Amino acid sequence: MSGPAWLVLPTYNEAANLDAVVRAAQAALASVAPGEHGILIVDDNSPDGTGEIADALAAELSALRVLHRPNKEGLGPAYLAGFEWVLNAGAEYIMEMDADFSHDPADLPRLLEVARAGSDLVLGSRYTRGGAVAGWTWPRRLISRAGSIYARLVLGLPQRDLTGGMKCFRASTLELIGLPAVRSRGYAFQIELTYRATRAGLRVTELPITFHDRRAGASKMSAAIALEAAWLVPMLRLRRWRPGAAGAAGAEPTAASDRRA
Repeated sequence: MSGPAWLVLPTYNEAANLDAVVRAAQAALASVAPGEHGILIVDDNSPDGTGEIADALAAELSALRVLHRPNKEGLGPAYLAGFEWVLNAGAEYIMEMDADFSHDPADLPRLLEVARAGSDLVLGSRYTRGGAVAGWTWPRRLISRAGSIYARLVLGLPQRDLTGGMKCFRASTLELIGLPAVRSRGYAFQIELTYRATRAGLRVTELPITFHDRRAGASKMSAAIALEAAWLVPMLRLRRWRPGAAGAAGAEPTAASDRRA
């Protein structure tokens, strides 16, 4: 179905969480956009059967679609493929969140309502007033908080949570910030999108949420992902880019093969 509000849900080895998180997201979206919402699962050929579970759910739920990709290429390419798909389907609002219940699907209507009220990008924020993190050890909290502070200082951004993965975009926002030029593959992808939106002069709103440790399965965070974020943040500041441009001088755009629809 084509609808004005779509949730893009990237998955890799989320078999233990997928059924429950999709049903919870479906119920949350139906409460604020009945008949005008969709969910797109983007699965990178999960070896644990996540893709098969997604197909079974799609056969049952009319608002659900599944985009199968042949290889695991990182969070960024998965989101870019999903964004392209839902934009082509006519989405007016595009949401994202993790598929492991670290983000509460019940928060989706709150993000959508703020975007409908005029925000170009709404961030589900752990670190703004009223936000929280539950179930993490203090070293993990420290690393996450330090990552956001580092990106904030280097890029000169006002937002307090730059690494979070729960967002709601207007379609016009994604079209303006130049998705073909986005280079980040891991969690730096979240920083880059917020940076581009802020640089474009768009209205970015932080909405407090409570972030929980994943319900089941293993975290996808790795040293390589953290290192990518560390070196890419100053590179974002140095790159020349203007809103609406398809690419940036000296940058390699995301290959078309990374965005299969």
